[in-house]
Amino acid sequence: MRRWLRIVRARWLGGRAGRECDAGCYERAEQSMRDAIAIAGRVDPPDPRLTLSLLNRLGMIHKFQGRFADGRRAYRRALAIARSEFAAGHPSFAAIYHNLGGLEHARGRFARGEPLARAAVALRQRALGPEHVDVALDLVALAAIVDGRGRHAESEQLLRRALPILERQLGSEHRETAAALGNLAACLHVQGRTIEAVPIAERALATEVRLLGPAHPETALALANLAVLHQAQVRGEDRCSLRIPRT
Repeated sequence: MRRWLRIVRARWLGGRAGRECDAGCYERAEQSMRDAIAIAGRVDPPDPRLTLSLLNRLGMIHKFQGRFADGRRAYRRALAIARSEFAAGHPSFAAIYHNLGGLEHARGRFARGEPLARAAVALRQRALGPEHVDVALDLVALAAIVDGRGRHAESEQLLRRALPILERQLGSEHRETAAALGNLAACLHVQGRTIEAVPIAERALATEVRLLGPAHPETALALANLAVLHQAQVRGEDRCSLRIPRT
């Protein structure tokens, strides 16, 4: 197979894996991504940026599967490629730091995740400017980690900084905007502002139902969070779950 055909095939499979992941079909997404990585590995001469991108997305799929050790291995392989291709401080490192931070968040290791998330914000803001959508997604990720460390007012501030950017750049009917709204509702809830949080969580859930359908795992999480808020109005129990954006 010619080099350019392998690159096109690997990119197509990577795109299919992304769509399967969005649909919650994580096993199929993993297989498609592994096929894409295998084809990318046969590109001659190599295209390391393509392999880096695919590995980064494979790590994200593993995180959604709860396979954190596998996810970390994929991200570390991507990091090794980035170090061989780019100077320190290159914005390509930001996505890897973002995802490594998200992995630590998923494992409840917030202190380990915070410096990674802060590095992603700093790198991307320096490269893209403060109003870029990727900077906003990094801010949402950092907010989730900061919230996990108990600094809820700081988390709220980060989310309120990110949300206007997401609404301008992606629109109010986008899944990342909805996820950030859900995180803001959770953040308000833990500060005892449940009445303020409920309409925000309802808006987030309605958007995710429209975009993803009622059976998607992220819709289920948004529904569970809203249920927690309604319970809290009655009994004052439990906490909502915050999400890290994908990048």
